[in-house]
Amino acid sequence: MRLVELSNHPRGLLRDIHRQRDADGQRAQARHAQELARHAERLGQARARRDEALARHHWWTWICGIFAVRSLRRRVPRPPASVSVPVGKEESIAAGMAGEQQVAAELGAVLGNDWVLLRGYRNGRGEIDHLLAGPGGLFAIEVKHHNATVYITGDDWLFEKFDRWDNRVEQGRIADRTGRSPSEQVNDAADELERFLHARRQHVSIARIVILNHPRSRVGSQRNATVQVTMSTRQIVDLLNRSPSEFPAGRVAALASLIERDHRFHEARRARRK
Repeated sequence: MRLVELSNHPRGLLRDIHRQRDADGQRAQARHAQELARHAERLGQARARRDEALARHHWWTWICGIFAVRSLRRRVPRPPASVSVPVGKEESIAAGMAGEQQVAAELGAVLGNDWVLLRGYRNGRGEIDHLLAGPGGLFAIEVKHHNATVYITGDDWLFEKFDRWDNRVEQGRIADRTGRSPSEQVNDAADELERFLHARRQHVSIARIVILNHPRSRVGSQRNATVQVTMSTRQIVDLLNRSPSEFPAGRVAALASLIERDHRFHEARRARRK
């Protein structure tokens, strides 16, 4: 299998998080240095008042000055604590990256050179983790690495998370920052890609798959799902094997080239908007 990495959005998110952490740390260190300088100035002034009181034999002021200096010595500003972003967000991104990498590696281990996997495709309607093109057709694969039981009704995706004693500890809706469920995410981007390909005389229907590949992912119920939902890469390979052979090598190469071209176009558009 030939692998083409178009982009790596999660890696970019992690890089931005690390940059933000570094910037926050530098600001915290600068504030600490300023606090230390102000403290040193106050301590110097207190010592000067104490010593002046001693020189003038102002005993009560001198005694008060001794305690003032001791108090200031104990109140040295503490160094800043480690600055970090919410751990859950960073761990979630890293887990998602690991899940995507796992799918790519497992597909690469079983598919031949007549297949092409394009990672990180993006257009005006969103991102698709993997686009797989080969003799069996064109497949859009969205990877979700959730330690949860998932309930699917149409395009509505809910989850429940249980602890080791089967107590429910969390529940909610699976959605991106715009409120789209996993099936809506992949369908929106795949629909847009289909329109692009049709306009270039490549009349192809894109099969849409969402894989829940966390070891503890479960599907609690599924009704009227708008995508194929799988639990492992093995199930995806079985689906590929059942697909009729449609595309010769030349068409696979043409599709991959058009997909890469469309991705570059939208990347350039986004860059111009920034």
